[in-house]
Amino acid sequence: MSVDWTWGYGTNGFTDHPLPSALDVLQHHGYRAVALTLGHPHLDPFAADWREQTEALAVDLRRRGLRVVVETGTRYLLDAFRKHRPTLVDREAGPRMDFLRRAIEIAAILDADCVSLWSGVVPDDVSTEAARVLLDERLLALTADAVAAGVTLALEPEPGMLVETVADALAVRARLGHPTALGVTVDLGHCVVVEPDGVVGALRAAGSLLCNVQADDMLPSAHEHLPFGDGELDLPAALAVLREIGYRGVVAVELPRHAHAAPELARASMAALLAASETPRPTVAAGPNEGGAVAPGRPSALPTPVPHPWTTRAVEAVQTDAARAARLFASAGREVGREPLSPEPFAPTADDVSRAAIVAALADSGADPDVVRALYRRGDDAERRGVLRGLDALAAPSPGWREAGLELVVDALRANDTRLVAAALGRFAAAHLDDHAWRHGVLKCVFLGIPLVVVAGLAERADDELAAMGARFAEERRAAGRSVPADLALLSRSTDHLLAERA
Repeated sequence: MSVDWTWGYGTNGFTDHPLPSALDVLQHHGYRAVALTLGHPHLDPFAADWREQTEALAVDLRRRGLRVVVETGTRYLLDAFRKHRPTLVDREAGPRMDFLRRAIEIAAILDADCVSLWSGVVPDDVSTEAARVLLDERLLALTADAVAAGVTLALEPEPGMLVETVADALAVRARLGHPTALGVTVDLGHCVVVEPDGVVGALRAAGSLLCNVQADDMLPSAHEHLPFGDGELDLPAALAVLREIGYRGVVAVELPRHAHAAPELARASMAALLAASETPRPTVAAGPNEGGAVAPGRPSALPTPVPHPWTTRAVEAVQTDAARAARLFASAGREVGREPLSPEPFAPTADDVSRAAIVAALADSGADPDVVRALYRRGDDAERRGVLRGLDALAAPSPGWREAGLELVVDALRANDTRLVAAALGRFAAAHLDDHAWRHGVLKCVFLGIPLVVVAGLAERADDELAAMGARFAEERRAAGRSVPADLALLSRSTDHLLAERA
């Protein structure tokens, strides 16, 4: 069975092989990606000729047709006596910051999918709260470096570390303002040990933010990477969820303590991965996208569950007094929850639906559109997203509400918050945004890595100019030696579909 991601293997499981030999073995067994751990013995990021080595490796990887992710979990690179130290939560983290900045430079040269990193174990002389502050400050600085270099960072939850679960990683990202350059790495084995909802829940929670997957087995009792079948990981279920969420990155085997048997384990691991990907799909309460790709331009409609009782009361309140909307908007997440309502990329959340209902009620009751402008301008990212979802719920907005909605959609499309941009290209934008702004919004989705399935009306509105813009963008990427997002192909296919219907 074909998969949308790329099978890879970590070089930390090939420490008895020179890097070229390791790559030869991996290619022989069918891997098309490598997870490169910086440090001994394969690529010393602090060697005098690190740049020359990296440039030569980039040429070799392109020749071989191998994707690459950069891993930073080397054990004793920074301190010969203390494993992994210092970390991002130590009081003094200068060497770690230097290392991660060098990793970003290397990733840019290699055109790597991402740089994977973790928080670290909280040391005895740092409180948990202080560790959060240190981590946030340092990640903010690193994400700025990553943006400047055109590189994505992926924060990996690790058992025993400050960031231990996917929920912890998402909380960090929220505290930092949802930086687009910061995604998530998930190690499937770790999910067996620490994730309260197991591997299925962890992968769904990561969703569209998932940038990197490490694959190994584990037992619930120990953080020990094991070959597939030696632990309790439900590998078929994990791969089924990767299909559901539309994951297209690298899935790399990580067996850092098994270099003595690397060639045989590379063979056996590939066999296990292929068998699991072909196993009849287990029942994991999948969403509406189960079983295949979604056609481009699927309407980004809000789910229509039975309204939460709090939402019903909030709608009644704003219909009689629009001034109550601000307080209700701010408390929606606390009252109804913030969970996504489906596993689809950028799915509406429970609070999105409640806020959308409030916006629709304001419009239907004839409230001044300045009310919704204020909700957006004064709101946080989640509240702004709720406004945009609410615009999608307006079947026939008045001229004043249409003008306000267009103003807010255009503002959201200037942002780099992927969830805000995705919400901005819903049904309201499809119906009312002018061609120029809409085309640029679609292309911004491609640039930010937002799946085009979230764009409402893509098949209906795509035209030759949009296809030409996509082609120019792809050519620029190729000329710069960078990968071309697969979703660009949807632009030409959507145009073909439109022309066929018109004929």
